[in-house]
Amino acid sequence: MAEIRAGIDALALQTSRYVLDLDVLAAARGEEADKFRVGLGQLRMAVPPPDEDVVTLAAAAAKRVLHDIDLSSIEMLIFATESGIDNSKAAGIYVHSLLGLSERCRVVECKQACYAATFALQMAMPFLRANPTKKILLIASDIARYGLNTAGESSQGCAAVAMVLSVNPRLLALENAFGVVTEDVMDFWRPIGRDAALVDGKYSSRLYLALLEKTWQQYAQQSGRSFADHAYFCYHTPVPRLVEKAHSQLVKLTLGRAVDIQAEQLAKVQPALIYGRQIGNGYTASLYMSLASLLDNLDEDLSGKRIGFYSYGSGCVAEFFSGIVQAGYQQYLHRDFHQQQLASRIVLSAAEYENFYTYSLPQQGNLPINITSGFRLAAVRDYKRIYEPVVAAEAVSV
Repeated sequence: MAEIRAGIDALALQTSRYVLDLDVLAAARGEEADKFRVGLGQLRMAVPPPDEDVVTLAAAAAKRVLHDIDLSSIEMLIFATESGIDNSKAAGIYVHSLLGLSERCRVVECKQACYAATFALQMAMPFLRANPTKKILLIASDIARYGLNTAGESSQGCAAVAMVLSVNPRLLALENAFGVVTEDVMDFWRPIGRDAALVDGKYSSRLYLALLEKTWQQYAQQSGRSFADHAYFCYHTPVPRLVEKAHSQLVKLTLGRAVDIQAEQLAKVQPALIYGRQIGNGYTASLYMSLASLLDNLDEDLSGKRIGFYSYGSGCVAEFFSGIVQAGYQQYLHRDFHQQQLASRIVLSAAEYENFYTYSLPQQGNLPINITSGFRLAAVRDYKRIYEPVVAAEAVSV
């Protein structure tokens, strides 16, 4: 009996309506622009205003991805994030309410650094195959913060990716083989009470590369596939330059060191990096932002082609897996929505960016009104977050 196909039926990306050019940040910090443009491979970073958070970004992405989905078919909402807003209540509960989902819908928050959405994706597959009429809403939403004037400042960003998971998916069917490695390390962490992460950047990059090799070798052995069996690759993208380095390492491991091979194969990751260069780090959303970027920006028809995925979450867990792009996927993309929101963002000055960054959330009171993604954090009352849809005529403050 043929195995039931399951995977990603629909996908939508949401980021902040505000952006900071890294040339502007470089000038403000007394750095050369090429330190970011070349050293990181990044051009801009998304900056959330005070009334935008992981819930509002998630709700906006989910509203878009659910536009043609029967909401009663959503049996489960999994919210993957490492930017949690409460130590008890799942951020997905707020999204469930904002979207008007059925009360017959499990909701849970999933955490393991940038890996959590991949775990949720893999755990969803057996449920869907056992319940083929149901769908799962998986949302990865994060705000990357490292602090002003820190080494990691230029690699900040924010994004949410909402995915509808189902059997007979319209975009990508996941395959069973995978390689996975877990190690107890301290390369990146954010203790309770801190809103900015702590990171040993060089150590984290070494682990990212080392675990790519380990997970690939497991995956290749389990699947019997070679590098050439994959048309393109998507990577978790802390910064695009690290992805290029990682892919180059994988090419050397599997195909050799020839310069012409390197150049040819690096082209296999460039379409997946286009959105990351413009948004920055999205933590749990980052890998799936890469998938959106690949599908939206590649003219080549990928129907029936295999995509390799590398997921890495500090602390750490890493996984390599694959999926097959489905025939006719192009008609279900949200390409115009994604590209319009990137093109229409409000460009901040360095001072405006710092004003957003240093704003302290009130323990009691309303928040300033800014341009947000369709929903906003309106107030905090008795430590309770109050969310609301955005009114089109609202004023803007920066």
